[in-house]
Amino acid sequence: MSRNRLLGIAAITVTSLLWGTTGTAATFAPDAGPLAIGAAALGIGGLLQAAVAIPALRRSRASLRARLGVVVLGAMAVAVYPLAFYSSMHYAGVAIGSVISLASAPLASGLLERLVDASPLSRWWVLAAGLGIAGSTVLCASKLEGPAADATSSFIGIGLGLVAGATYAVYSWVVHGLMRSGIDRPAAMGSVFGTGGALLLPVLLLTGAPLVASAQNLAVAGYMALVPMFVGYLVFGYGLTKVTASTATTVTLTEPAIATVLAVAVVGERLSPLGWMGLCVIGIALLILAFAPANAASPPRTLSGGEALHEPERADTSTAQSG
Repeated sequence: MSRNRLLGIAAITVTSLLWGTTGTAATFAPDAGPLAIGAAALGIGGLLQAAVAIPALRRSRASLRARLGVVVLGAMAVAVYPLAFYSSMHYAGVAIGSVISLASAPLASGLLERLVDASPLSRWWVLAAGLGIAGSTVLCASKLEGPAADATSSFIGIGLGLVAGATYAVYSWVVHGLMRSGIDRPAAMGSVFGTGGALLLPVLLLTGAPLVASAQNLAVAGYMALVPMFVGYLVFGYGLTKVTASTATTVTLTEPAIATVLAVAVVGERLSPLGWMGLCVIGIALLILAFAPANAASPPRTLSGGEALHEPERADTSTAQSG
C-alpha cells in the first residue's frame, strides 16, 4: 500500500473518530432539536471552513465561478446532510441513525463515480463496501433497547438516514472532483462548505434559540461546530487529496461503529450479540480496504496551491470489470 494512500486512510479514520462523537454529544443538549443541532454544527463549521480559506478562494475564484453549478450542488448537499443526519438519530436512536447514514454513503459514492465519472470500481473496493454495508445492516437489525424501540420512529429515522448517506456521498464527490480539476483543497472545501453553511443560517435562526438557553447547550453547539465539523472536515479534505470519494466514504464506516459503542456506553442503548458481530464485520471491511493490494495509480497532479493530488486507487478497466 502506498504511503499517500495510507496517509489518506489514516486522515479519514481520524475524521471518523471525531464524527462518531456527534450523536452522543447531541444527547447532552436535549432541549435543542435535531434541526438546531445540525444547523449549528455544520452551519458554523462550514462558515469557519470558508473563513480560513479566504486567500485560496480569492486565488481560485475564476475556476470556481466556471464550476458554479457543481459548487452549488455540493453546497445544497452540505445543507441537507446535517438536518437529515441528526433527525435520523433523533427518530431511530444514535446507533441506528449513524449506521444507516454512513453505511449507505459508500454505495452512493461508488454509483456516482461509476455512472457519472465512468470510473471502474475495483474488486477490493466492492468487497470492502459490501462487507461494510452487510455489517452495518446486521448492526441495524440487532435488538436495540432505548430511544430506537418505537418501530414508526425507527422507520422514519432509517429513511432520513438514507437521505443523509446520499447527500454525504454527493458533497464528497463534488469536493474530490473540484480538487481533481486543479482547484486546491482549501478553496474546494471552503467554497462548498462555506456556501452550505450560509444556506443553514436561516434554519439556525429559526430553530436555534434553545442552544443559547443554557451554558451546557451552548457548549454542546460549540463543540460540534469546532471539533467534529471544523477540525474534522479540515482533516477530511486532506484525506480526499489522497484517496477517492468512494474509498473515503467506505473508511467512514468507522463512524457508526464508534457511535454505536458510545451509544451503548454513554447514552444507554443496549446492543445484542448480533450487533457486536456487525461491528466486527465492519472492522474486517476496513482491514481489507487498508491492506488490499493497491490498484494501478495515475501520476499525481499538482494543485494550484502547490499540493500534490494523488489518485492511487484508480483501477484499470480489466481488473475492475473482472470483479
